[in-house]
Amino acid sequence: MDEIKLGNIEEKFADLIWENEPLSSGQLAALAEKELNWKKSTAYTILKRLCERGIFQNDHGIVTSLISKDTFYSIQSERVVDTSFGGSLPAFIAAFSRRRSLSSEEIEEMKRMIDEMRDRK
Repeated sequence: MDEIKLGNIEEKFADLIWENEPLSSGQLAALAEKELNWKKSTAYTILKRLCERGIFQNDHGIVTSLISKDTFYSIQSERVVDTSFGGSLPAFIAAFSRRRSLSSEEIEEMKRMIDEMRDRK
């Protein structure tokens, strides 16, 4: 599970799995053909690659996730904060909010999250 980042097209394929799991590999190939305009062989190749990375599994033709969508995106977010902002979440939020104003609802949600984190300690 060392390499769990995905390219854009892999991410779209992964989303198909997360949104429809559990599903048969045949159903997944048909879905990829419909949604991504892929050939069956392309879907199986990408599925194999994502299984080798430890994100999904194909057990006797049934495809399921080993990592939830929320966990995957949490890991990606941590990686961005670590590599681009030296692990500083406040630096990330400062950079993010320089170009995009936060709504009152977003600010209140962040306050609520911080309060919940304080309560857990």
